[in-house]
Amino acid sequence: MRSTEPSVGTATPAPPVPEAPGTTGAPDTVGAAPAEGQKLPMAALLALAVAVFITSLTETLPAGLLPEMSSSLHTSESAAGQTVTIYALGTVLTTIPLSAATAGWSRKRLLLAAMGGFAVANTVTVVSSNYPLTLAARFLAGVAAGLAWALLAGYARRMVAPALEGRAIAIAMAGIPLALSVGVPAGTFLGQVASWQTAFLVMTVLTVLLLVWITAIVPDYPGQERGGKIPVRSTLKVPGVTAVLFVMLVFVLAHTILYAYIASFLDHAGMGDQTDAALLVFGVACLVSIWVVGTYIQGHLRNLTIASTLLVGVAVAVLGAFSGTHALVYVAAALWGLGWGGVPTLLQTAAGQAGGDAADAAQAILVVLWNVAMAGGGIIGGLLLDSSGAGPLPWTVFGLLVPVLAVVVAARVHGFPGRRALDAS
Repeated sequence: MRSTEPSVGTATPAPPVPEAPGTTGAPDTVGAAPAEGQKLPMAALLALAVAVFITSLTETLPAGLLPEMSSSLHTSESAAGQTVTIYALGTVLTTIPLSAATAGWSRKRLLLAAMGGFAVANTVTVVSSNYPLTLAARFLAGVAAGLAWALLAGYARRMVAPALEGRAIAIAMAGIPLALSVGVPAGTFLGQVASWQTAFLVMTVLTVLLLVWITAIVPDYPGQERGGKIPVRSTLKVPGVTAVLFVMLVFVLAHTILYAYIASFLDHAGMGDQTDAALLVFGVACLVSIWVVGTYIQGHLRNLTIASTLLVGVAVAVLGAFSGTHALVYVAAALWGLGWGGVPTLLQTAAGQAGGDAADAAQAILVVLWNVAMAGGGIIGGLLLDSSGAGPLPWTVFGLLVPVLAVVVAARVHGFPGRRALDAS
């Protein structure tokens, strides 16, 4: 990344990778960035925010619809949960090679192709009553997500003068918390009052409208020259990078184990008809968390990361111990959102700071491992659900958070440095 300024709007889905890792940018000859002092191109940035919203909501929407999806597809809820896993695998397997292969494409052409992929994938999901076909559609959506995430942050930066880059990225990434706080609860509600297919159909309609919006409003920029491979080994040797990546991998794994099966867990708790409400509480708390992190991250990254880990730990402990008390489940959902909402911003910023000159490579590795963790969470959560039911899910998350907290506390010089370490550097 050209800037390590935090993306204030980031939340669940994985942070964006650089446009083409290891490349050198070609000069902009189309849609040049505005000069210093000019206003933000809000219409274009909001189009990117909607693209981020669609990307994030398509990934997480099944979490609130598992009972309905499993019944319609004639499979178990754990198998239906693999629709989240296969999406993440599509991103993991294709993000870096496709980003390199399409590096020379104009940015607008690539964005239209990525969002067109979502329109196709969600449409197939709507009409499919076949589980393997649904998995194939979800894999395609994951491929489209990999293209989008490799593009969106860099696209937002190129629309503005350097002094406005952080604000532009924050506006574009605002689609993530909106997906959590509004999209997933609304989709869950639609699934309960109409059908789960209706929720995905709305996604298709929204994507088609966005394609028109992008075509009419969003400026175009040239692609980049193809570059070499990402220097994975040398990047991992940079002090602090491995610690950040470990925390990210295990934290996201833990979160996904429960979040991907939250509808099943709430059904286990006798709150199956309140899934949309619980997710709304979680999402609103995520928005508060993102605001707090965006406001105080400068100089407080370490303390905020520790606080986030502790909040999620307390939340899952409450869910594990008091799932029969509905009021406490809502309290736990709020604590979970307060802890989780700012985590992607914290980890993206930590990776950029720890990586230094290798920040771009660290971010590229991070986005791949993020989706590995999401895929792993979907698989492990599904196995637990099949073997032991939903009850053990929170305690599994709690156990995984112990090494996360230990590594964050230990990485006080590199990775998650305190104020003194930052001042010394």
